[in-house]
Amino acid sequence: MKVLLIVVILLILYLLAIMPRMFGRPSADRLLKQNLYAHRGLHDNRTTAPENSMAAFKKAVDAGYGIELDVQLSKDGVPVIFHDFTLARVARYEDECIPEDAVRNEDGSIGVAGKVIDYTYEELQQFHLLDSDEKIPKFEDFLRMVDGKVPLIIELKIELFDTTVCPVVDNMLRNYKGVYCIESFNPLGLWWYRRNHKEVFRGQLSEEFFREPETLWHTPLYYLLAFLIFNFLTKPDFVAYNHKYAGNLSRMICHGLYRNTAAAWTIKSQEELDNNRGRFEIFIFEGFIPA
Repeated sequence: MKVLLIVVILLILYLLAIMPRMFGRPSADRLLKQNLYAHRGLHDNRTTAPENSMAAFKKAVDAGYGIELDVQLSKDGVPVIFHDFTLARVARYEDECIPEDAVRNEDGSIGVAGKVIDYTYEELQQFHLLDSDEKIPKFEDFLRMVDGKVPLIIELKIELFDTTVCPVVDNMLRNYKGVYCIESFNPLGLWWYRRNHKEVFRGQLSEEFFREPETLWHTPLYYLLAFLIFNFLTKPDFVAYNHKYAGNLSRMICHGLYRNTAAAWTIKSQEELDNNRGRFEIFIFEGFIPA
């Protein structure tokens, strides 16, 4: 009898821990009018419109797709659009300006050393994105270009405990007239919005980290993140999950029992899109044009 009681108590605590926002939840209707979102813009890293470039964003706007993008701060506090914390994978030096500390990537390309936050915005403009002439965009310029034409999913890049990007981005978005939501892998970003701007539709990004090869992700913290245990603090309005792990128990409970909006990332083929239509309402895609 005691064992059964303990099991029941633990089950109740688990269900409370993963419970998303249930009351006062903003409507998802405007985000769902266009439920296909181009991942980092309608990009192709082998062309003149690489990921998170103004060219890729313009292509998405022209095609009528929503846009998913990543925002973090430069050294001087300017919100810029770039996915990785480190620059090497995507940012390139001009050929005549390659320094000794340049990073050689696995594919043999030479990437920029350091992190985004190590450089001021003006210094970042010295680099270009992959083999294109595109520069790292300023978030303000991106908002001006989109101008509410398509909805946005804005991922806040938050390393460890530094949520400085949240108030800076939020201040800009308060004057933006278009449809948008925010999301982050880091629960502290959602917690900041819950405390400071709860009207914004907010989403928890996650996946089953422990299935990936990185040793860091095989720790208790990442198991808690994978199973959405911090929802009791962040109260997300939607959960964006790696579609490969759509069967994650916590994700399914949030979607099925709690009727939480579900977003899938990253869909890379029409087949993957078709196979996930009953499991998610929002689809973040790349590498193909959805039918």
